[in-house]
Amino acid sequence: MLNTNTKTREFKFDSIHYIKALFELMKPRVMSLAIFTCVVGLLIAPYKSVDYLYAILSITAVALGSGAAGSLNCWYEADVDKVMSRTCLRPIPTGKLTKKEALIFGVISSFVSVGALYFFSNLMAASLLALTILFYVFVYTIWLKRKTPQNIVIGGAAGALPPVIGWAIATGSISIEPIILFLIIFVWTPSHFWALSLFKSEDYKKANIPMLPVTSGVETTKKNIFVYSILLFPVAIAPYFLNFLGVIYLLFSFPLSAYYIFICFRLLKTKDEKSEKSISKQIFAFSILYLFAIFISILVDKFA
Repeated sequence: MLNTNTKTREFKFDSIHYIKALFELMKPRVMSLAIFTCVVGLLIAPYKSVDYLYAILSITAVALGSGAAGSLNCWYEADVDKVMSRTCLRPIPTGKLTKKEALIFGVISSFVSVGALYFFSNLMAASLLALTILFYVFVYTIWLKRKTPQNIVIGGAAGALPPVIGWAIATGSISIEPIILFLIIFVWTPSHFWALSLFKSEDYKKANIPMLPVTSGVETTKKNIFVYSILLFPVAIAPYFLNFLGVIYLLFSFPLSAYYIFICFRLLKTKDEKSEKSISKQIFAFSILYLFAIFISILVDKFA
C-alpha cells in the first residue's frame, strides 16, 4: 500500500513538471507580449460584435498559437539552444522534453489554436494566426535566422501581427489602424533584438548565428540601432497625426520615443566596450518597457 501511494505521488510530481516544461517550451515571456498587444487590438476596435466569453476564448486561442510557434522554434533550434547561455536552460537542452515531444506538441497546438480561433471568432482572424505561426517557423526560424543578419528585420513581422489579429477578432477585417500598430512593433523589433545581440554576441558566435554584431561588428550594429530608433519615432507618434488616437497618447508616445532615441544615441557615441554592453542592456530593458507603455497609452487614450 505504501509503495502504491509513493508511485502515485511520483506520477503526480512528474506530471506537474511535464506540464511546466511544456509551458516553458511555449516561451511565456514572448507569449505574454503577443497576448497583451492582441488584447489591445481587440479592445480598441470599433465593432464589439464578439461577446465576452468568445473574446476570452479567442484570446486564449491566440495565446496557444503563439506558444505553438515558440515550441516549434525550440524544436528546430535545440542544437543551438544548448550552446547559448541565454537558452541553455530551455526544456529540450535540459532534457525535460525531447525534440519529438516538442514537435508533436507544437504541431497539435498550431492546428488546435487556428481551428479554435476560427470557431470562436472568424476566418480572417484564424488566417492571420495561421500566417503568424507559419511565418515565424518557416520564414524566420528555418529560412532566415541562420542565413542573414537581417533575420530579425524580416522575421519581426510575425511578432507584429497579434494586434492585427485582435482587431480582426472584433471586426472580421483589417484597416489602417491595426496596420499602424503592426508597424510600431515591426520597426521597434530590430533595435530591441540587436541591443540584446550586442551583450550576448559571444553566444551568437558560439551558435554560429549571423546576428549583426557577429557579421558586421559592433559599430555597424550601433548605427543600425540608432537608425531604427529614429525610424520608430514618426511611426510611434503617427496615430495622433492620423486622428487615430488623441493628445493623451501623444503625451506618452512623444517623450518615450524621444528618450529611446537618446539612449540609442548614447550607445552610438560610446567607445568603451564595458559601457557599450551596459548601455545595450539598458536599451534592451527599456525597449520592453517602451512597447508595453506605448500600448498601455493606447488603451488609456481610447478609454479615458
